[in-house]
Amino acid sequence: MSNTASRSRHVDPGALVWGSVVLGALAVAAGAIVSGTTRFRETGDSFPGWFTAVAFPTGHFVVTMLSAIAIGSLVYITICARPDSHRMIGIETFRAHRIVQRTALGWLAGAIVMIVITAADRSGVSTSALLSTSAIMQIVEASEQAVAWIVSACCALVIAIVVRITLSWTAHALLVIPALIAAVALPVAGNAGQGPNHDYTTTAMIVFAAAVAVITGLRVAAATTIGRDTPEQDRMQTGRRLAWTLVILDAVTIVYGLILIGFLVPIGQLATSAYGRWALIAALAALVGSVVDVRILTLLRRSSVIAPRTVMLFGAGVVAATALQAALAGMATRTAPALLEHEFTAWDVFLGYELPDGPSAARLAFLWRPDLFLGVGAIVLAVLYVIGVQRLRRRGIEWGWTRTLSWVLGCLSLLVVTSSGVRTYGMAMFSVHMAEHMALNMFIPVLLVLGAPVTLALRALPTARGGLPRPREWIVWLVHSRFTRILTNPIVALLIFVISLYGVYFTSLFDTLARYHWGHDLMSVHFLITGYLFYWIIIGIDPGPKRLPFLGRLGLLFAVMPFHAFFGIATMTMDSLIGGTFYTYLGLPWLDDLYRDQFVGGAIAWGASEVPALLVVIALVHQWATQDRRLAKRRDRHADTYDDDELTAYNRMLSELSRDR
Repeated sequence: MSNTASRSRHVDPGALVWGSVVLGALAVAAGAIVSGTTRFRETGDSFPGWFTAVAFPTGHFVVTMLSAIAIGSLVYITICARPDSHRMIGIETFRAHRIVQRTALGWLAGAIVMIVITAADRSGVSTSALLSTSAIMQIVEASEQAVAWIVSACCALVIAIVVRITLSWTAHALLVIPALIAAVALPVAGNAGQGPNHDYTTTAMIVFAAAVAVITGLRVAAATTIGRDTPEQDRMQTGRRLAWTLVILDAVTIVYGLILIGFLVPIGQLATSAYGRWALIAALAALVGSVVDVRILTLLRRSSVIAPRTVMLFGAGVVAATALQAALAGMATRTAPALLEHEFTAWDVFLGYELPDGPSAARLAFLWRPDLFLGVGAIVLAVLYVIGVQRLRRRGIEWGWTRTLSWVLGCLSLLVVTSSGVRTYGMAMFSVHMAEHMALNMFIPVLLVLGAPVTLALRALPTARGGLPRPREWIVWLVHSRFTRILTNPIVALLIFVISLYGVYFTSLFDTLARYHWGHDLMSVHFLITGYLFYWIIIGIDPGPKRLPFLGRLGLLFAVMPFHAFFGIATMTMDSLIGGTFYTYLGLPWLDDLYRDQFVGGAIAWGASEVPALLVVIALVHQWATQDRRLAKRRDRHADTYDDDELTAYNRMLSELSRDR
């Protein structure tokens, strides 16, 4: 055992974590008791009884804390593990793996309980009364937050099962996806998804909630693991990596948290309302946590060993994260003051902004409402790509300007589609939404694929030379994983590309997703990923599983075109409205004929697929011709260097024939 571990043995991280959770739960419960029936009187809801009124915020804190610990521990395993030759995690992250196993089960059980408690609280009846009624499912379905708990429980179930049966690094890395979905499901169903400007608050909450969950779990995993199980040779590298990650996430949390407070709490009610006071506590906890993380990073950069003081600072970060989670639980169970003061209109409920006039070229171009998730993400991706290109050039490595142009144009298109008037009107009109969908699914992925981001990353990122694996190794493992091989199977990719199109629009799913801003972002992410996957198989430059020959890729492209044509024609001619409930309730005064708007949307879906297909054919033919030229040059170099065996044999045969004569 190392000296660092032995000196810090008096620190009991487990007791610190669970002690913080208990104190946080008591603080939230005390806040609920002190507030009494105030939060119900504010909204005009019925009081569901003391048990439900106290159990709702307390249970919210406990279960979200458990989920955050599991989520952050998965991230800890992903970035701090040293997998063996079979990509199985080692002893350095096994304790974090056990944390995920245990907390996932508690998370699952707690989420199931919270489904009932939340539905009871939101409907104004006691929990016992809800359990005894035959209409329990209808009441649960009527509460967005109760449905969000169902999503959380499903994600917890997946995580609990997978971590029980495997120690694979790839499995843990992929589990981060459902974990983050669970992290944002509850917050976007609360205050952030309601009322005026909820398009801003929803996208801000997606980033904020994910960052807070990862911060919480990373601090817990670091406090319980880094001083005990991490090998001596990796301890400093692990600590610095964690500290940098936490500092970056702290900055994201503070910026997006301030945005949320600015929209949800009028400045005059920060100290006078219960929601505002919880927000101030959350801001203070986030600030204290960021100061602690900066201090940890400073100590690690000045020292060559992790001292007991540093381990204790990680523990202090756990306390700050727990206080932040407790404050957020208090906020989640109250109605934001900005929502209480506002008279809601249909536009507030369904859009978050007003659209008094119909679309025009000027409004589509200049009526911007930036998406703080996808729009900012597009900017970040473009900046990271340019940084990678500059790093290659400083090392004297050439990188094609056409690839850079393609990627930057793809990111710029993503920014425009998700943040300009296209998204502003796409939220309200099926025709504009379909134009947005075609761009996200068939045009932008083509540009991004031709940018070859994986190849750039593999060339620009440094290789790990002993010690912990770096992002370059993570990319290699994921690209060559079994999961990627399955997704990139041409038949699988084709089925996902086609079935998702029909599954979203020809079922009731679109009517549900169109109602919420997070639903539009979810559709955007889904169609962007499925489009990227499909076109990566056809014209992808990046390394990966073995691809089809060029004729097979061309056939795959032509195979998908009839499905899009049929979808467009079916949309134009069908008698029912796609998303009819949502568009009818929205009731845009300048949109008289919803069937006509759907007809236009179907025409866009039918005709807009031709241009991306033409671009793909051009790119595919160019790649084909380029490969033929390379093969020809390779044969010429071979012929110049070595004798051509066939030609030599032929000349020998002619020589023997002439000799026989």
